[in-house]
Amino acid sequence: MSDSAPAKILLVEDDEVIRKSVAMALERYGYHVTVAADGLTGLELFREGPCDLLLLDVMLPGLDGIGLCRRIRESSTAPILMMSARGDSLDVVSGLEAGADDYVVKPVDTAVLVARIRSLLRRATIVSTKQSGQADRLVFGNLTIEPAALEVYRDDEELALAPTELRLLLEFAAHPGVVLSRQTLLRDVWDYGWDGDSRVVDLCVQRLRKKIGADRIETVRGFGYKLRR
Repeated sequence: MSDSAPAKILLVEDDEVIRKSVAMALERYGYHVTVAADGLTGLELFREGPCDLLLLDVMLPGLDGIGLCRRIRESSTAPILMMSARGDSLDVVSGLEAGADDYVVKPVDTAVLVARIRSLLRRATIVSTKQSGQADRLVFGNLTIEPAALEVYRDDEELALAPTELRLLLEFAAHPGVVLSRQTLLRDVWDYGWDGDSRVVDLCVQRLRKKIGADRIETVRGFGYKLRR
């Protein structure tokens, strides 16, 4: 996505009223929106052409949003934003475990939705000033991080990290050995103050551990997490 080109969003939602209203709202904000009414069509559209962000409903016919998210994560690190029914914590947890970067609840408030999308797109395209000022190469055991190139290697094998996973790792790497609370990580990695569920941090840490090694990020009970030196 160039600076001048509108971001391309793939919206997969089976409710026609919600699908049309969300698409129209996003287009008013300048986004280019492609829509699908079921998971299999959404997967097909995703494979036909690149998109900058995916907005997936959890409950979809054919292939549900959780399954679609997993299929996309097999080949792509594009930001994924899940839409969940209000109060349905199981949907939220399942979506984040499947590889989603964030979630919103339905009915979707347009201002919140756009804020979440902007945050995800920033994570996918920029590195903060603090992170870009890091050393060219950071080494933690068998893990090598190259912040300027946005590359991470484990035992010399490059890892495919989703944007949020990469931002989270870079935040840890900027404070090696320092305990970072969930609220601090929500503020500095997710780009906004979140008054609600901090499980998004825990689940992203779990996904990151599977890729970089389970013992690399230590849980400090009652306080947060830290990256082992």
